[in-house]
Amino acid sequence: MTRTGIAQGKHKGHVTDTIAKAARPSHRKGTLGKRVSLIREIVSEVAGLSPYERRILDMIKTGGASADKRIYKFAKKRLGSHKRALAKREQIKEVNARSRARAAGA
Repeated sequence: MTRTGIAQGKHKGHVTDTIAKAARPSHRKGTLGKRVSLIREIVSEVAGLSPYERRILDMIKTGGASADKRIYKFAKKRLGSHKRALAKREQIKEVNARSRARAAGA
């Protein structure tokens, strides 16, 4: 907050300008880079899906009313967290959509 120049009150003190701080390199930690994303994409393309991912894909294909919930519970048990399970479910759905689009186009 800006100072008021008055010796009393919430914003007491000499009037100063706030200097914008440069972003610290540590704040970039965890962001996905171009190189890493490309490598992961190539590895998944070459290696294919892992067994638990194939099982999730099978659950998606068989479907049913509570398929999303069952997929989530299965993925959460394998991956350990809510966020990872949701991300994996969406990733496998995307893989399924791509394979269906490829099949429809061919």
